Amino acid sequence: MYTENEATQVGRAVLTLRELVLKGQFLPGEHLSEPQLVARLGVSRTPVREALSRLAHEGLLYTTRTGRYRVREFTISDVWDAIELRGVLEGTAARLAAERLVKGEELESIRDVQARLDAIKHITVDTFSAYMELNESFHSELVSLAKSAMLRRSVEHVKTLPFASPSALVFARSKLPRAAEMILVGREQHHAILDAVERRQGTRAEALAREHAQLSWRNLEISLTDEDIRNSVPGSPLILV
Repeated sequence: MYTENEATQVGRAVLTLRELVLKGQFLPGEHLSEPQLVARLGVSRTPVREALSRLAHEGLLYTTRTGRYRVREFTISDVWDAIELRGVLEGTAARLAAERLVKGEELESIRDVQARLDAIKHITVDTFSAYMELNESFHSELVSLAKSAMLRRSVEHVKTLPFASPSALVFARSKLPRAAEMILVGREQHHAILDAVERRQGTRAEALAREHAQLSWRNLEISLTDEDIRNSVPGSPLILV
């Protein structure tokens, strides 16, 4: 059990190390040395060990037979599988939300989130942070409507992988050709999912949510063809192309 100060150090170490890995500060396959990380992160060995363990659990690192931690590399197939898996889980969430909806008032919170998303007409430096937060909130609210703690845990685990989070490609998407059109498509899909849930159309809601997740794959596929845009995608340095 950690003290409050130790818990703070662990949290800081996890966030900082994750950011360094996703930005490509360590090469795929590179060994992460505890002593070097202690100096680089400015914390003791215990938080560093916990950070390494957590990132290995998330899938960003892997352990060798000798117990060393190395940075994981991802193939395009790995990326697709991660996005596909999120789509399957969120599709299940949408279906369960439709099947378990008791009264329309339960949708007030997610509809409020979507209304605020709709109010953001363009993703700019000024609106990026708010858009990303609201987009994450929409997906989180959808999972909450499924009323399944087990499903929520599964979704949260998948989202820790780079490029699998619903908002992982928001900034990259804003730089793509036909960006405004893609953002509009995403919004229309959100509204369609909510409509299906409200009408208790579970099968339709599931199909729409899975199709919505595939929008991330199309965005990433285009992003990887442009070096400048690719560099704005979290975790892209870990992807073998």
